Amino acid sequence: MGITARGVGLLVAAVLLLGVGFRFAYPELALLGAAAAVAVGYAVATAAWRPRLAVARSADPDRVARGEPAHMTVTVRNAGRLLAANLLAEDRCGAATVPVPVLRLRPGRDTTVRYEVPTRRRGVVPVGPLRVTRRDPLGLVALSRPYGGTVPVWVHPRIHPLTAVPTGAGRSLDGRSDSVPHGSITFDSLREYVVGDELRRVHWRTSARVGELMVRENVDTSLPRIVVLLDNRAGAHPQRVDGVAESFEAACEAAASVVTAAVREDLPVALLLVAPGEDRAGEPPLDRLAAVELTDGDADTLRTSASRLRQDRAGDTLVFLTGPGGRGDLGQLGALRGAYPSVVVAVFGADGPTPAAAAGLVVLDVADGAGFAAEWDGVRRW
Repeated sequence: MGITARGVGLLVAAVLLLGVGFRFAYPELALLGAAAAVAVGYAVATAAWRPRLAVARSADPDRVARGEPAHMTVTVRNAGRLLAANLLAEDRCGAATVPVPVLRLRPGRDTTVRYEVPTRRRGVVPVGPLRVTRRDPLGLVALSRPYGGTVPVWVHPRIHPLTAVPTGAGRSLDGRSDSVPHGSITFDSLREYVVGDELRRVHWRTSARVGELMVRENVDTSLPRIVVLLDNRAGAHPQRVDGVAESFEAACEAAASVVTAAVREDLPVALLLVAPGEDRAGEPPLDRLAAVELTDGDADTLRTSASRLRQDRAGDTLVFLTGPGGRGDLGQLGALRGAYPSVVVAVFGADGPTPAAAAGLVVLDVADGAGFAAEWDGVRRW
């Protein structure tokens, strides 16, 4: 609860008038002080009344690419039965606020506001909660309360169409790409039986030991598997305008484009970060790209990621996306040539060509996401 300057002045006046009136036996002053105290008490009681409001909101859509339109619809309903709601309300949308008219909202009635969500920047835009401010008629006290929850709007990086995809170490002979193609001969793991699985894939010895049907999962090792490594170290993207590193935004667009192209071709793809930070491995790749931010990291951070990639061998095509500050660390990727037959490096926002740091690396010097798409489709060897 906040007392306005007018309310503070009236409260001080009430105390002084009551003190002087009783001290020097001036009933008129005491009466004025009592009236001022009653006014302040009435203001507090009026502002403290909490109306019953039901807030519902929906985003249309809740996931968009950077620059595409997105709207939020907020519906406020007076769930009370007796009094009309006469309030001031505003909805939080990112760093901005949007006014919501709740003046003279009768019981059982509702009001709806639809406004545009800013999508000029990649990120997760939190919308809500609705902040309702109630004031007394004299303007002595103002009380703000939150109503409703928060709905995120995911602003994904722009996606640039890619026509070429890495061929990998080999292709599936039947022409279909699947992350776990049934019937191939390379064992991958065991999992519980689900309706529709072929009985010839049941591993009876393990099923008898655990008491549940377990089936074999096989993986076709001839399929190209793509690993996208996004350099989110702040030192790799030193140039910023209004707090935004355009080279990092372009790298996020390139990562989104590669992931989308791989999904379109039914190819296994993994998105990794040089500096993992908050664990979002279970989220969709585009949502992770919307939420990723630059974090502290140095050459040792990249060395740790390279060591992890060498041990895991998560694919056969590695795509490393970095900025001008990461050109000096490309030598660490040369050691991955044994684990990844094809290594593609894209450097965004550099002021000159990147020198060859290690043999066998395909290096692309590009300015933005559109330039990356053009250079990517022009690669002749993977």
